[in-house]
Amino acid sequence: MKLKYELNDRPRIVPMLMYGLQWLLIAIPVVLTSTFVAPEGETVMFTRKLFGIMGAGMILQALFGHRLPLISGPAAALLMGILAATLQGYGSAAIYTSIFIGGAVIALAALCGITERVGHLFTPRIVIVILMLIAFTIARPILGLIFSDSEHQLLAFCFSTICVLLMAAANNLLRGTWKTTVVTIALIFGSLIYYAITGFPSAIAADTHSSPLFVFTPEFDFGLILSFLFCYIAFFINEVGSIQSLGTMIGADAMKSRNRRGMGMVGILNMLAGSMGTIGPIDYSLSPGVVASTSCASRYTVIPAGIAMIAIAFWPQAVGVLMTIPATVMGTILLFLMGTQLAAGFEMTHSTRSVTSFRHGLIIGIPIMFDVILSFAPAEAIAQIPALIRPIAGNGFVMGVIIVLILEHIILKDGQEVRPTKER
Repeated sequence: MKLKYELNDRPRIVPMLMYGLQWLLIAIPVVLTSTFVAPEGETVMFTRKLFGIMGAGMILQALFGHRLPLISGPAAALLMGILAATLQGYGSAAIYTSIFIGGAVIALAALCGITERVGHLFTPRIVIVILMLIAFTIARPILGLIFSDSEHQLLAFCFSTICVLLMAAANNLLRGTWKTTVVTIALIFGSLIYYAITGFPSAIAADTHSSPLFVFTPEFDFGLILSFLFCYIAFFINEVGSIQSLGTMIGADAMKSRNRRGMGMVGILNMLAGSMGTIGPIDYSLSPGVVASTSCASRYTVIPAGIAMIAIAFWPQAVGVLMTIPATVMGTILLFLMGTQLAAGFEMTHSTRSVTSFRHGLIIGIPIMFDVILSFAPAEAIAQIPALIRPIAGNGFVMGVIIVLILEHIILKDGQEVRPTKER
């Protein structure tokens, strides 16, 4: 690529702040769309912790980790684990102990070079399935967010439909920097329009329960820990993919070293997130699009955004204002983002030519169907699963990952042909 600023260039103060502002405007919606898993009555404090950890992650990665201009955000794979564990009745202590342990495993694997040795297991079809599993697993909470206001169900349906169509049109028509701001624009104008119809809130959001900064009280549940370790498989794929895609695009050197340092740093940050009772960070793959649109690959430009996010974390009133964004708007934006997630999966099937037979289709289709069934399964059915394996067998995302690994590498591995049945 022809870049205005190369990886290690340091723009002057004004361009630095302008590029940092753009990263910040992209990072804010990324954080806000994950706050619906906050403990009841502690949403503002939970969000402040997210802003702080994500901001610190961007700074530390740019300076000491992979040293690339990548934006940090809450890991969707861990979000799936938290959702499933919460639905199964697990408390915060057990959930965030599992995140702490998962982060430690990732950091240790990076330190020992294990991450480089297991990469061959993650074939394009497995990556495609994991991309799609995240979108299907989060469908249920999206449904709850969009229709959270019982007095405006029809409005919520019409609003989300029109808004998603407009976002898709904008994503197709806009170019350059404007293309990366579609979600931010929808967040601002969507909230204003929705409240113009339903009435603006009289006060900013505030917590009804107090929560300390560090809430780590270890509670070990083997089944839940194992369940989160499967979530970290998807986490690993996502992180390596983000680093590799941007590094390759801008021609960064020493990519093995960058992968190792980046993975080690994100593992440590996940340990910190677990000790603080919040979602661990990961680098988002939307960053190459931002670099391409601005022709700026300077890793230093994410530092002002990281500093601003840390500042927001220490400003409860600002977080309270952000938390007044209607749940219907947040659900609509998540609906659009998960649509783009599915689109990325479908595009990958074409670019990698991973689905060229019925057997390949089964490898992708069966795990997704398991995920859908388990995600919407009655709580009574999940409760009948033995407690030891319930965090795994009752988690649609985890079961989808396990099943695709078995299908790809054992049951339907290359060389075994499966033909579709024909109606007689």
